[in-house]
Amino acid sequence: MGRINWTLKKKAKEFSNLWLIKWSYMKLCFRSLTYNEHLDASYASDVLMEPIYWFVDNYAHVLGPFFVVGVVLLTTAVVSIAYWIGLPFWWQKNQAVTICLLIVGNWLLINVIFHYIMAVITLPGVPPEGISLANAVSICKKCITPKPPRTHHCSVCNKCILKMDHHCPWLSNCVGYGNHRYFFLYMLYTTIGSLFLIVFGLEIGYKYLWLEHTDNWTEVEPLEGHPVKINLSGHIIPVTHLNEYDEDVLLPAQHDLPTPANAVYANSPYILARRRALWFMAFINVGVIAALGTLCCWHAKLISRGETSIEAHINQAQHKVMLAQNKIYINPYNFGPKINWRLFLGVVRGRSFWRTVLLPSWHKPDGNGLSFRTVDDYIVGANDEWP
Repeated sequence: MGRINWTLKKKAKEFSNLWLIKWSYMKLCFRSLTYNEHLDASYASDVLMEPIYWFVDNYAHVLGPFFVVGVVLLTTAVVSIAYWIGLPFWWQKNQAVTICLLIVGNWLLINVIFHYIMAVITLPGVPPEGISLANAVSICKKCITPKPPRTHHCSVCNKCILKMDHHCPWLSNCVGYGNHRYFFLYMLYTTIGSLFLIVFGLEIGYKYLWLEHTDNWTEVEPLEGHPVKINLSGHIIPVTHLNEYDEDVLLPAQHDLPTPANAVYANSPYILARRRALWFMAFINVGVIAALGTLCCWHAKLISRGETSIEAHINQAQHKVMLAQNKIYINPYNFGPKINWRLFLGVVRGRSFWRTVLLPSWHKPDGNGLSFRTVDDYIVGANDEWP
């Protein structure tokens, strides 16, 4: 019996080893047929994202105007609801506070509208044609033209963009040297505006969506005692069974209670429309804060480091290469957060922050977009008053 068990175990082990050998052989064949020395997680993600890239490259320029119209319609709807519901509510509550809210709210609205329009209509900048560029760093393979520093080719616009950050479908335009500031300030003011509406709309939502919805004609306290009825002789007797209405003599009681005035009003078309509008406002504002707020924080981080979205990936790759060589990669356009922000916002040449950032401003970015100061230039001219 023991010999039989030993023989069965041996055959099972041989069978298992045979399948392991076959499995290893199949994996070896698959890897040999799909071998690529550049295959890694990044390469695999690029392959999986290729259909999305193709769709963006071929249809983003067609869908861009529809996205712009969508932004305009959503902004108009949110502002209209704020004036329709929010203004009467706060005016009835406190007129002085309402005036302050109107000033702050319209200041945010003006900045949102101005920076969005400017981001849409302002050209990001392209390299000049027919001019020899002494500081060109490469030749664009698609345009077959010299590329200045920080210039990249946009497959949607089909041209090179100066200091390109990305192509934004919501602007139907590239974000680059000429309109990057407008794009960022639009996101910033839109996020602040959405927070403004949420903070000063919480009380409105609580009143019109919670209290108004739960204020029904309901009994708040249960009745206490024992049910009774009057018999044929006029005496009050307790009800000992629940089917007292089944008798022919005693008919079901009919109650004609008064209906509260707001019972019909609460279900009126006006109130229903107001509730739907408030839910729409809440959904849009929360979505804007989640989406634009995250994107705004990401771009603020990039601006603090003196780089664009494209340069962030390039610099990260360069950092890994230099780290493997026991070297440190330094971004040549990173002058420190303070100077980076001043250059980006254009707070240079005597411009003030309140006039340049807090109020709409048409000023152009510093430089010409074809060449940029580097860290070496700044160190050499450290005694100069720059920026």
